[in-house]
Order: sequence, then C-alpha cells, then structure tokens
Amino acid sequence: MNELFGGWDPILRVLTVGPLAYAAMVILLRVSGKRTLSKMNSFDFVVTISLGSVLGATITNANLALATAVTAMAVLIIAQFLITALSVRFNWFENVVKGDPTLVAADGRLLRDAMRRTRVTRAEVEAAVRAAGTGELDDVLAIVLETDGTFTVIGRSAGAVSGFENASPSK
Repeated sequence: MNELFGGWDPILRVLTVGPLAYAAMVILLRVSGKRTLSKMNSFDFVVTISLGSVLGATITNANLALATAVTAMAVLIIAQFLITALSVRFNWFENVVKGDPTLVAADGRLLRDAMRRTRVTRAEVEAAVRAAGTGELDDVLAIVLETDGTFTVIGRSAGAVSGFENASPSK
C-alpha cells in the first residue's frame, strides 16, 4: 500500500515546494532576459532540459532542498548567460556552440550530401517550401537549415525570405 500512498508529508511537500520552485524558475528566467527563452540551439536545449530536470527533482525529491534547487537553476542560467555573452564577443566561440547553417537546396535542386549530413529528409524540405508559400522546389533559390533547426526558404521572386520551425530535422 505504501507504493500507492506514501502519506501526507510527500503530498504536502509537493504542494508547498512545487509552487515555490516554479515561482523561482519563472523569476530566474525573467531576470535572465529574453535570450534565455529564444529559439534554441543545442546548448540552449541542454539548459532547458536541465532546468526542467532540476524543477522536477525539486518537486518530487524530499532530499533536495529548495535552496539547493534554486542555486542549481541559477547556475544553469548563469552558464547560459556566459555562453551567449562569449558567443556574441567571439565568432570562433559562437561556431563551437552553435555551429553553422547548412544549405540543403540550391537553385531548385536538393543537395543530397548536405541533407544526409544534417539528417534532413526530402519530405521535410518539401514541407518547408509549402510552409513558405513558395510553391514548388523549382521556385526556390535556396533553402538553409539554420542552427536552431528552422528552415529559411529563399524564393526566386524578389529573394523573398520565409522561415518556419522544424519540429525534428533528424528523423
């Protein structure tokens, strides 16, 4: 029966620590600025997952003090801030953290090697073309897979640019 109901203490802890930890996370994210919540590159993704893990552990692990969890959240957000600050100042550091955009189609043709390296399928590229309202692949000057996983579609007509989020470029 203990696996189904471990008593009221754990439930009361979740009801008190949960909202406090959540409030601390919101305050820390708000103080850290808009960059923390922007479109994610791989480093941002790791920070986001780590923050969620800390929040979940804080709510469910009675051995983890709220002050310790808030400190862990702050460390992750400060690390993210420092990484982005270094990325802004040093191009070489930005390339290490973010990588480079990849051209996956040019002049209406798919670039198969680039697609293979970035694990992008033809269907994903075609979806990007449709989402951009460009029409056919032949109407496209270029398609770039950006470092945050979005596609930028550059149409032939007036070099129109459109971007959209790709849920998973690596199927």
